[in-house]
Amino acid sequence: MANYRVALNGYGRIGRCVLRALYERNQDANFTIVALNDIADQASIEYLTRFDSTHGRFPGEVRVDGDCLHINGDCVQVLRAATPEDVDWQALEIDLLIECSGQYTTRAQAQRFLDAGVPRILFSQPMASAEDVDATVVYGVNHQQLSGQERILSNASCTTNCGVPVLQLLQHAVGIEQVLITTIHSAMNDQPVIDAYHHEDLRRTRSAFQSVIPVSTGLARGIERLLPELTGRVQAKALRVPTVNVSCLDITVQCARDTSAAEINQLFADAAQGQTLQGLLNCTEFPHASCDFNHDPHSAIIDASQTRMCGSRMLNLVAWFDNEWGFANRMLDVADYFLQLSSTASAKE
Repeated sequence: MANYRVALNGYGRIGRCVLRALYERNQDANFTIVALNDIADQASIEYLTRFDSTHGRFPGEVRVDGDCLHINGDCVQVLRAATPEDVDWQALEIDLLIECSGQYTTRAQAQRFLDAGVPRILFSQPMASAEDVDATVVYGVNHQQLSGQERILSNASCTTNCGVPVLQLLQHAVGIEQVLITTIHSAMNDQPVIDAYHHEDLRRTRSAFQSVIPVSTGLARGIERLLPELTGRVQAKALRVPTVNVSCLDITVQCARDTSAAEINQLFADAAQGQTLQGLLNCTEFPHASCDFNHDPHSAIIDASQTRMCGSRMLNLVAWFDNEWGFANRMLDVADYFLQLSSTASAKE
């Protein structure tokens, strides 16, 4: 299977989904995960790998033997370091670190990993600014712009991975004058189950499963970073809702020319079958509920039954996405592409 060696730093929701998705994809990637670092104890790591309330039981063998988490016969070395400097990354001989703790967002913080022996790093969250990363990547949109020389990459956010391909298609097809997006997002672990002192955002001190809760979002900034032609034309807000997984974007666009719901739905149906976005974008007209998209690997699924026009230029869309599984699959796509690209770039030097 694997020509390259990858480690995970942080083994929470996304870290576990990345590892599991690698095996559920029939190990078609060109890398293997050889180590994971998390402060959790071995028993918890094994248990939470084996059983998942959202995605079900792991479809394979999981057991722990010493510091080795055995996954279908592969040994993933388990580390319990609290800081980047506490791991001898060089001794692991890894080609890439996938950072899934969510704790590091600046170039200075990323540099700590590089100084500790990590050759390249892919973050599972947006970095604080464009200057803090060599490239922010949305697979299917700009991954082919990578040179292979980058050392610090960001996989953007789950909402950016959903929204950017959709808006790029609309910009090319009908033009975008203005866009307003409402993220309707499942609850996350920065919210308490019952009211508690939990976050500086006072709304996030409230019970995640008793209210719809407005929260802040950097989605507009993330979209403008990937689609600079839309700078100053995007606004976004976000609502957390009492579900455990699957989210959607409610997207309202002022188009630059007249169009229709039928034209827009056909645009996305065609794109879903096209070479660039096949497997990343999907389109459906079934009367779905959000849970139907649990464990769906697409970045965005356009709900064609919800496409609306107000007049001939104001368009409203709903795009579903599994905010855990879809994003984890894009992490694998970017990692696999970048490892092969960086290897080719190194060979030419």
